[in-house]
Amino acid sequence: MSKAEKPLPPWANEIPEGAFISYETTYKVGEYFSLFKKEHFGSKNHSMDYYFYDPTEHGFSKDKTYPLFVFLHGATNALEGDVCINYAGAEFYATEEYQNDFGGAYLLVPLANEYYDEEENLKGFWDESYTEPLCNLINNFIQTKTNGVSKKIVFGNSAGATMCFTMVNAYTDFFDALIPIGSNNIPEDKILDEYDKNDVHLFFAFGKHDEFHSYEEEILPRIPRLEEMKHCFIFTPDWVYNGDGGIASINFGKEMGQHCLINSMHTNLKLDDGTILEKRLPRGVTGWLDELIKS
Repeated sequence: MSKAEKPLPPWANEIPEGAFISYETTYKVGEYFSLFKKEHFGSKNHSMDYYFYDPTEHGFSKDKTYPLFVFLHGATNALEGDVCINYAGAEFYATEEYQNDFGGAYLLVPLANEYYDEEENLKGFWDESYTEPLCNLINNFIQTKTNGVSKKIVFGNSAGATMCFTMVNAYTDFFDALIPIGSNNIPEDKILDEYDKNDVHLFFAFGKHDEFHSYEEEILPRIPRLEEMKHCFIFTPDWVYNGDGGIASINFGKEMGQHCLINSMHTNLKLDDGTILEKRLPRGVTGWLDELIKS
């Protein structure tokens, strides 16, 4: 489909003067999939496949402990095969550049047991029924694939971001940080109080032109409460960009370019020419992670 044939995004008449719409990400997908392994975890009541990356197999010392980054994918992404690694925002975290930025980390990408029923309805995506099984998978991974980990940080994209909140709400004393991207499911105040009591760090990321949720109605009223937290970085950009500097449009039957802030987060909040998208984070997300890990 040519650029001229692309559907016009619903926000097209709101973009700044001189801006342009970009219809494709500029990075190559799949270049680092070979750095990940895939295995299956089965427990009494649940089983899941997962991808993982082990830093000690890629030049990092086996005599140290490292943090664990868990990436929870969006709806339908588990059906995409290895591409789910990228869609979950994990692929580039296996690169030498990113790993060196924060001194090495284990990467874990659990897969929801998604499928389509006879009426083509998506089933098996993340919901509260996965809460305990996911925790079991994470604990099993730590016990069987590592020599122990330091900090535990969970990322989530879209539906995975809501699951990210669900996991930390349930196991607040287990996780050190969460990075939900594109979720309107901000916990109620008493749960945020528990985050603070347990020194949980929150990196809240949400695009102001998100097509699935209203920033003005669903997010903005909760921003003052997030700002009161002990450890909360709030990233709510006016626009989500692709690497070429264009405002991102993605349409697979529904426009979601501004919902997919995961792409900018995945490329460390930098454009292809090195432009930094968040001046408060000159080293990008990996710099934020490095400071957290060292704290």
